[in-house]
Amino acid sequence: MSHNFANAHNREPLASLSNAVNITSLAASLGKSAFSSKETSSKRPHDVVDESEEEIEDDDVEAFYITDSCDSIRTKINTFINNGGMKVGEFQRAIGVTASSYGNFMKKCGRDAGAGSTVYSAATLFFRKRELQGKKMPRKKAKKETTVDGKETGKILDYDVSDIHLEGEDEEEVEIYDTCDEIRRKIAAHLRAPGITQAGFCRALSAQFPESDGRKLSSAQLQAFQRKKGPMEGNSSGVFYAAYVFFEKLRIKEGKKKSKARLEMEEVWGNNGGVRRDLQRGGYLVMKGDDVVQDKYGKVSIVRGNRW
Repeated sequence: MSHNFANAHNREPLASLSNAVNITSLAASLGKSAFSSKETSSKRPHDVVDESEEEIEDDDVEAFYITDSCDSIRTKINTFINNGGMKVGEFQRAIGVTASSYGNFMKKCGRDAGAGSTVYSAATLFFRKRELQGKKMPRKKAKKETTVDGKETGKILDYDVSDIHLEGEDEEEVEIYDTCDEIRRKIAAHLRAPGITQAGFCRALSAQFPESDGRKLSSAQLQAFQRKKGPMEGNSSGVFYAAYVFFEKLRIKEGKKKSKARLEMEEVWGNNGGVRRDLQRGGYLVMKGDDVVQDKYGKVSIVRGNRW
């Protein structure tokens, strides 16, 4: 049987790519590791092919247009791995790429960023074959709450914070008392929770803006923020503001006290109405020998040096 995807989509393929990619030739160049019709014994249960399931041979799949952007493929890879599809190393071997090329592709951000990477082509074909086999993306099972003695209550963990309202929320002026690095830590921990996906989390973040704003945050914006490092790196991002509001509401809902770090941030930034959200441009005018220093709270100060 033959599956032709050349005309499967009306929209044009990504401009930075050739018009079509031939699965058979690329599979051969990769040693067919990503496209073997036989599943390895190391696969997880949801990847095991049912005996009655139709096998997809390499020759059965003809050329097709690549219409998924690089960011879309990165999202698919993260979802597949985070939800237990494979471990990172297993996925690299499955699509026939090196750890370095995989790392270089995954750290990029942008629609066409990494379009020339073998990881992009190989991962696209990997997910296309799974689609042809009728395999769905693995999903995390929602974790049930447990009592002190470890018995399940049967209640699914609740992250709905729509019933909590913060001062300044209607004007998008909630005062922030966390650094960007702290928010990144909270985001990373939250995304590891059972049943949480990037897409779902982005919807929850978008809901923290005033309804009249209509702003929608994407997984690409979330990933771009998570890749930054520094107490104030990413402070102008909508992800930073929305995530702070979300986690502050969650803290209130769960009845948790403010942490020591949070109280310190209030002391440092209280007179400024919270952490700055404007994009810092330009530099600092200092005397020769002086140093510009940023502390762990994100405050910048000038340390006088030896003027002699």
